[in-house]
Amino acid sequence: MSQVVDFVTVSTAGLESSPHAAALAGLRANESRYFKNKYDHDFTVTPADDAPEVVAWVATILQERNIAIAARPLEVSVADVDGIHWVHVFYESGLAINVLYGVEAGAKRAVGFKLSEGMEVPEELSGFKFARQKSKLAGIMRGSFFVIKGEYDPS
Repeated sequence: MSQVVDFVTVSTAGLESSPHAAALAGLRANESRYFKNKYDHDFTVTPADDAPEVVAWVATILQERNIAIAARPLEVSVADVDGIHWVHVFYESGLAINVLYGVEAGAKRAVGFKLSEGMEVPEELSGFKFARQKSKLAGIMRGSFFVIKGEYDPS
């Protein structure tokens, strides 16, 4: 069952099993606020167990860099706005991955990693440098990314 993420009243619903549930909820709310302000789009999440094909699509893209996320996925979000297929996966470890996949040939395509406040860099991402970013909703999060080189049909 999908739910719209409220960025005014931050909730840990769906993320309770994470040791960083509050910080991860803030990170999720930060994404929700971004989508509402930039695209006037309601950011909705679905339990990852209800959308295994979404998690698998992200895992396939991560294989470009030989990355396999060890943590359990908790929630996913899929949004198609302004010619961009956006996919987010929120993991139990406190990690959030977003895939920005421009649908048109030659459009921007990248994978972003965001670490919730307080979590360590997972071993599978130790080769990335993370920049700090401050957010009223998420606290101090750290992020990194890579550009997608391959073609991955988002449908």
